Amino acid sequence: MQQVPYGSVDRDKPLIRVPFTRFAVITVCLPLLGLITCIVLSMLNHYNAATYTHCQVANYLPSISAAISLTPERYIWRFSIGLHSAPRFLMAAAYLSFYRGRFTKRLTEQLLSVLTFLLALSENVGLLLLTYVSSTETYNVHKSGFIIFIGSSLFHMLCTCRLWSVIAKYSLSAEEMMSYRHKFRLFLFNGCFCLLAFYFFRRHNTYCEAGIYTLFAFCEYLVVLSNMAFHMTAYRDFGGKEVIVATPPEGKHF
Repeated sequence: MQQVPYGSVDRDKPLIRVPFTRFAVITVCLPLLGLITCIVLSMLNHYNAATYTHCQVANYLPSISAAISLTPERYIWRFSIGLHSAPRFLMAAAYLSFYRGRFTKRLTEQLLSVLTFLLALSENVGLLLLTYVSSTETYNVHKSGFIIFIGSSLFHMLCTCRLWSVIAKYSLSAEEMMSYRHKFRLFLFNGCFCLLAFYFFRRHNTYCEAGIYTLFAFCEYLVVLSNMAFHMTAYRDFGGKEVIVATPPEGKHF
């Protein structure tokens, strides 16, 4: 039998080859399915504990923090976010490379793309922090993680929309125009419901009115879902790309 030499063509074939569209769907579906599962389980199995408020007024929906702090919900959420976080870091790096290629001669946009990358990392770190430190364990740390996540998310969306407005201005691609419009609408939607959630949260803590915390929880759901939808626009941005694990060409080892 003839032996295949070590440097053969077979050795250079990709070990893993995944379409970026599938990669984006898996990345977004992990937290989406985890969130839905946690909310449904908390309402079915721990309704009173999940909807309890400090002033003991009527509440009909669990906040996300309450839903992911119970057992076994916390483990489901941690599992889904743990799997979700690594692809999110990779996606942030992919966008940075994409922006550098598009703005090779525009210093302002290059600097903004670096800031957008750092905000994406900060958003993911904030999500990990609020996930692995629940509100029932160390509330102040969980609260800090939530603030980092929301703040980084909003500024990341804002910077991304600014970059894509420049891309759309000089692009002839209908896909890129559509991607920018979707991003901008989702940013406005997310920002509006962030403000509404903050308003209902402050009103609940100030006046302890029945049902107000339910409105806060509902707005919180929409904030998180629109955040996921915003990241899902990578499906359109990298439609023809692939995630590949392969042997680098000779002379290009790093």
